[in-house]
Amino acid sequence: MSDHRDSVIARWLRAGDQGDLDAFDALLHEDVMVHAPGGLSTSARAQEKDVWRAALAAMPDLHHEVQEVVAEEGVEMARVIVTGTMVGTFGGVDGTGRSFRMDQAVVVHLRDGMVQEAWEIADLTALKEQI
Repeated sequence: MSDHRDSVIARWLRAGDQGDLDAFDALLHEDVMVHAPGGLSTSARAQEKDVWRAALAAMPDLHHEVQEVVAEEGVEMARVIVTGTMVGTFGGVDGTGRSFRMDQAVVVHLRDGMVQEAWEIADLTALKEQI
């Protein structure tokens, strides 16, 4: 495994988990495209901030644990474990107050050291079974 704490993916997810959405200004291009499951895709930094606000409202203890990152020539790929407690509705999943653990993969294309486009692949079946 590589040391991934300073990867763009890790910094993006860490800032989101902490609710530091202003940090997205230095991590995501203004016209960033994020392809996400559950109807959560976005096509601008402002929209991505809105998705994170909704996520944190529904899962106040949301946490992304980056397990490893592979990076090469403007592309980063990460294997992530996502945990939290679903207390509100998010991405079409109703809050039940139950905790979850879900596997996720994130692939990003970088331009000028910032995310230009990202793909999130998440095990939503496991999430729904736990919630």
